[in-house]
Order: sequence, then C-alpha cells, then structure tokens
Amino acid sequence: MHLSPAQGSHPQDPGAEQQGSHPRDPGDEQVTYAAELLGLLADRTRLLLLHTLGRGEADVSTLTEACGAARPAVSQHLAKLRLAGLVTVRKEGRRMVYALPDGHLRRLVGEALNLADHRGARR
Repeated sequence: MHLSPAQGSHPQDPGAEQQGSHPRDPGDEQVTYAAELLGLLADRTRLLLLHTLGRGEADVSTLTEACGAARPAVSQHLAKLRLAGLVTVRKEGRRMVYALPDGHLRRLVGEALNLADHRGARR
C-alpha cells in the first residue's frame, strides 16, 4: 500500500503539505493502514530497528547489537516488518541484509523521535 494522495484529489489547504499535515481528508483504507503502521511502530525494538536501518543497510548481527535485543527476537521483529512491506531483504553470501524501501518510513521514525526529544525537554 502507498499513502500518497489519490489521483485527482484536491488538497484541503494549499499550505498543508508544507506544514507537515496530510493534504486531504484520508479515506477509511488510508486510516486503517496508518493505524496498522503506527501499531507496528509502537514496539521499542521495531522502532530501534527501523531507526538503525534509516542510516543504511544492515545485517541481523548489526541490528541485534544496535537494539540490544536477543537475536531470535530481532529476527522475529524483522520478519513482521518484512511481511508488512516496511523493510526489504537481500542475500549477500550467507548474510541477510535489510534496508528501508524508501524515505517515507525513515522520515516518520525520525519525526517520532524528534517529538520525543521535544517532549522530553519539557520534563
């Protein structure tokens, strides 16, 4: 699934895209997908995995070290992310190398962590 505006839709507010909000009212399908996506991101390990992959490709060993979880847990989280289409994988010899398929998810994870920075600064 892709969350970009549908063909022929008109933005609600011409400045909405520059302000970071969605340019139109989303349909049921987009809201359902976004809720499922945010549900997948609501796990600390998966969020750390995606943050690490936002910096570039990585294998399971690198990802395990980066998030501090057990290797079997990391593999299970990666399988969920792969099944959801949020990460890609390619084989490099005996290693499996994971990556983010595009910048949308990297920006979403970055914005969530930026918001956490700002909220944390107020405490």
